[in-house]
Amino acid sequence: FLNVQSDADCVRVVAWALACLRNRGPYPVSVLSGEQGSAKSTCSALLRALLDPNTAPLRALPREDRDLFIAASNGHVLAFDNLSGLPTGISDTLCRLATGGGFAVRQLYSDMDEVLFDAARPVILNGIEDIVGRPDLADRALFLTLEPIPEECRRPEAELWAAFEAERPRILGVLLDAVVEGLRRLPETRLPKLPRMAEFALWATACEPALWAAGTFWSAYAGNRDEAVEGVIEADPAAAAIRALMAARTEWTGTASALLGALAETAGERVSNAKTWPDSPRALAGRLRRAATFLRKIGNEIT
Repeated sequence: FLNVQSDADCVRVVAWALACLRNRGPYPVSVLSGEQGSAKSTCSALLRALLDPNTAPLRALPREDRDLFIAASNGHVLAFDNLSGLPTGISDTLCRLATGGGFAVRQLYSDMDEVLFDAARPVILNGIEDIVGRPDLADRALFLTLEPIPEECRRPEAELWAAFEAERPRILGVLLDAVVEGLRRLPETRLPKLPRMAEFALWATACEPALWAAGTFWSAYAGNRDEAVEGVIEADPAAAAIRALMAARTEWTGTASALLGALAETAGERVSNAKTWPDSPRALAGRLRRAATFLRKIGNEIT
């Protein structure tokens, strides 16, 4: 029912679904991308229907933190459809929502009382473009790229949903069997090294024997993290310039001002004059702190 193209993508989807069935986070953010006609919205709606049915399964992304946390207080899985990009503030809020975070607002008709929303929720994002460009959210995400569906392979939506409804109990039953296995094995499950979403990785590994051979999940998850690193570095011109600068040397030493000049020379005038380029040494230092984790993964250590 889902338009995934590889076994690794299938493993990531199932691991995300198993995380949704757990009673606490952290929950990875599922990010679906692909050209129009690749069934991104349908995949999102099917996953929401399986795990948290709702009369309006797909929604537009809220513009404010408050609206996002209100949605989280009224549903378990949040699915946002057809995104063109993520504002910086909303990206940071999604990070808090994935790992657990609170949001307080003043109660209506009151000067001193407040209402507190505290939630961790699974999230689905889909869009044509690569919508996640910040390292902190990318480190919390599972990425799926869907291929376009040839016209001769398309199915009427009513036929697809009728077939899904017939199979939904069986699919949910298999997932719940894996949850039982995960609950039994979790206390004794260990990993050689723990990633950012350590609780999720341990949980998926504990559920793994019910579905796959040992190591299947970790292989798919490690591949996802490698893709995330590459995507984020390409999306950040400063990080991409660092990689280019260090391609022919083993060390560079200097001030942030000198580094900004060296990177501008490496990147070229067109890139360094763009709005996305850091406009001061301080801005560059902040950008590099944000990208430092992903740069370290490709061998560029920043001190």
